[in-house]
Amino acid sequence: MSTSPPPSPPLVRRRRMRSPSPEYKLDDEDDSYEPYIPIDQRRQAKLAKFTTPASKPRPVREEREEEVDPETEERERARKERTLLREAQEVQARKADEDARKTEAQKHEEQEEKILAAISRQKKLASGLELAKGIQYTESLRTSWRPPHFVRSRSEDENQRLREKYHIIVDGDDVPPPIESFADMKIPGPLLRHLKSKHITEPTPIQLQGLPVAFSGRDMIGIAFTGSGKTLAFCLPLIMFALEDETRLPFVRGEGPVGIILCPSRELASQTYENIIQWTTALSSTSEYPRLNSLLCMGGIAMGEQAHVLSKGVHIVVATPGRLIDMLEKRKFSLDGCRYLCMDEADRMIDLGFEDDVRNIMSFFKRQRQTLLFSATMPRKIQDFAQQSLVRPVLVNVGRAGAANLDVLQVVEYVKQEAKMVYLLECLQKTAPPVIIFSDSKNEVDDIQEYLLLKGVEAVAIHGSKTQDERQYAIKSFKSGAKDVMVASGVASKGLDFPDIQHVIIFSMPKEIEDYVHQIGRTGRSGRTGIATTFVNVNTPEQTLLDLKYLLMEAGQKVPPFLQTIEDPRAAQGGTLKGCPVCGGLGHGISSCPKLEDAQRRQMAAHRGGQDRGGGY
Repeated sequence: MSTSPPPSPPLVRRRRMRSPSPEYKLDDEDDSYEPYIPIDQRRQAKLAKFTTPASKPRPVREEREEEVDPETEERERARKERTLLREAQEVQARKADEDARKTEAQKHEEQEEKILAAISRQKKLASGLELAKGIQYTESLRTSWRPPHFVRSRSEDENQRLREKYHIIVDGDDVPPPIESFADMKIPGPLLRHLKSKHITEPTPIQLQGLPVAFSGRDMIGIAFTGSGKTLAFCLPLIMFALEDETRLPFVRGEGPVGIILCPSRELASQTYENIIQWTTALSSTSEYPRLNSLLCMGGIAMGEQAHVLSKGVHIVVATPGRLIDMLEKRKFSLDGCRYLCMDEADRMIDLGFEDDVRNIMSFFKRQRQTLLFSATMPRKIQDFAQQSLVRPVLVNVGRAGAANLDVLQVVEYVKQEAKMVYLLECLQKTAPPVIIFSDSKNEVDDIQEYLLLKGVEAVAIHGSKTQDERQYAIKSFKSGAKDVMVASGVASKGLDFPDIQHVIIFSMPKEIEDYVHQIGRTGRSGRTGIATTFVNVNTPEQTLLDLKYLLMEAGQKVPPFLQTIEDPRAAQGGTLKGCPVCGGLGHGISSCPKLEDAQRRQMAAHRGGQDRGGGY
């Protein structure tokens, strides 16, 4: 029998008791109510409680019965009313009063110092890796060369008397002693005999001090007159370093170079290369010394012709910057083991035109290098820049930087523009050929050559628009004596050596006085004398004539009457007359330097050219 479950009890709903609702009072009678304060304000209040020192209650001062001093009250009121505008006006008034007391010369000098400081803010001459990592070398490279014992035993006073004898000025720490004999410099016998055959028996002043400095591994700035033997002073140390490395372990394919010589022009690079070939060939004329391989890198020649040099290893490279960068980028050779870098005509190499190329070349070096800078004109701006870039440099200066060669007789003549060509034929009669004629204009160079050819004068021309074959032909035929006259632009004025030239004619006076110094320096070389005839007229800027006047006075040359009448505008300002630190001219300051103006003009033209191209190319 099934039984059903008992019925569940019925559900009973219960009312849930809610908590009483809070009562809100809308009136302000309840003092216990605290308003809400944001958390940021509470934090600031808490922070202020710990940071603000407790202030002491100020004592109640008794009122003074006496009256306040009116003068004190006036000063207090003036102090409160003082504003920044009034202070600025007072400072400006004091500055104007100081400027009024300064002389015109002092104002001009301060202005030029500001200009020099502005253009001198350049990065030092180093590779991009060294600048990025902040690598700085503090010690010079060490070499195995040592002066003879009797030279080392000389006192510093004796060394200084020897320098004064040859008018050598040095600057630097621990300057190596000068040596008066090539043999005492420990130069090999075959090379000494070759130099003697070229009538080079004793070192010139720049060689007398410069060679010991370079042999010692020191960085160097060499300044000397044109034709004073600077090429031998920087080529011979590189030859000796390369000879030492080749003797220790012969070079094979892919090795080298030991050093590089940079030149600003193809003609100068070709001439330096020919000198090195002569000296290395003389050195290897006996079986005692090995043959050194030299490479010429410059535009206008096929590098395939020198492939045999690259296949044997390279000891010495003579180059122009553009072609050298091209060879390094193509990895024809590397500078991993290169430890010697010389820049001939260094003021041009470091100048605006080549500075970026030089820095690019520096980036290929992997180790510390010995750096040498040589030129006849080294303005103070370039010297200061070089001092910051080199490692414990030694400055060797023979005469003032930018001064003219004292072995050149300078003749300045006033010739009207339309009479120049006719008078040129008369000037050619002063001396026997060969003669160089300089002009700044390429078109004028061609016109002069054409006129001389019509008059039966054997003449060749050289300027930047000529092909490399034409330029080489002109120089070779002129040096060999096949041509009597060479008409040239400024491309032939830097460093080219023509030892037999007795006469240089400057058909148009260059604007920059340092170009004039280089042009007249093509004569009077290696101790010989020469004549330089310069044509000037109303087209020549007065500032250039003033530079020329001071240069003639410095060299003890005759100053023509029309130059004597030109007065220096700086003389009226009083003070001392200083030369230009940019170009070395004595007749103007940096504010009116034609070289600086030309550089700024080129920069503006390049900047405008970059903007004009825009996105169209």
